[in-house]
Amino acid sequence: MTSRTRSARTRPAMRRLLVVAAVPLLVLSAPGVAAARADPDWSLVPEGGEPTAQPTRPARDTGYLPWQKALPGQARVVRERRLDARTLDVLISSPSVGRMLPVRLLLPQGWSKSARRTWPVLYLLHGGADDYTSWTRMTDLATYTADLDAIVVMPEAGRAGNYTDWHNGGRGGPPAWATFHTYEVRRLLEIGYRAGTRRAIAGLSMGAYGAVKYAARYRGMFRFAGAYSGILATRLPGIPAVIMNAQASEKQDPLALWGDPRRDKRVWAANDPLALAAGLRGVSLYLSSGTNSFNGPLDPPGSPWHPAHLGEPISAYTGKALSERLKRLGIPHKLHLYGNGTHTWPYWIREFKSSYPMIRKALGA
Repeated sequence: MTSRTRSARTRPAMRRLLVVAAVPLLVLSAPGVAAARADPDWSLVPEGGEPTAQPTRPARDTGYLPWQKALPGQARVVRERRLDARTLDVLISSPSVGRMLPVRLLLPQGWSKSARRTWPVLYLLHGGADDYTSWTRMTDLATYTADLDAIVVMPEAGRAGNYTDWHNGGRGGPPAWATFHTYEVRRLLEIGYRAGTRRAIAGLSMGAYGAVKYAARYRGMFRFAGAYSGILATRLPGIPAVIMNAQASEKQDPLALWGDPRRDKRVWAANDPLALAAGLRGVSLYLSSGTNSFNGPLDPPGSPWHPAHLGEPISAYTGKALSERLKRLGIPHKLHLYGNGTHTWPYWIREFKSSYPMIRKALGA
């Protein structure tokens, strides 16, 4: 059988899989993840002050909370919250999204706002139907990166923001998530929190897409991009339906993100890692996914199946396409397709740790 014949026979099967996957439950998030919500317990702690496990609300409190309407004017930090000696949450009034949005920082040893030096930065992006707390809530990230001489940044990205400046029928944002992350957050951290210009980025599921898209679209901004179980080619047969259905499942207008896949094909192409692949030249790349939706070695015996697990063969389908494109362009990368494994945190944690030496090298840490 020729490769062309095999491809022709495989295509209908993949289309059937994508049709099955286009269900409201497939927001490409882990099953059992709690709904993202505004955290009401924000309080200001001055630099050098003693953080507490449960901060108390000071007498002089701005009162600003996540997801409130943004203030007039430019982006700025309106509030801080110290959770412990290393964890600092900052609340940013973002004109690009039109809301006050939280960003969690894990700070390196010796960090201070008044330090003479700067630190490299690792951005970690969350998945769909989740929020900025996911990496510290679901993993041992804080302990694992305790000796990392870099600032770890975990920004809010919305339940279905898709790391994109939304098209909105040609009107543009808000929400302009890409502007929030790559300009507002980046500049505020550089100006006020000693963030340097040596950067790496990684994400899971929706965040995996964001990590690769940002690295490709904003050339030179990131030295490493890691993608764990994400859609890495948005215009392959069947994929637009999956993305638009996921938006609808979060009660968003499916056309608001990038418009109509045919009528607005230039907008779709401008947000497609496959089309942007040439921009990944010089970026250290780690792409990973399971290849089916079956339980794997990290799933507890008897774990129930969940429709979100279909995210694995879909991400593998798109990851293979991106890998082939990168090969044709002569761009080195690591593609790890590990067979059985569900769309869940144990696999994303494993893949993050597998890529961690690449991250450290890219950061010079």
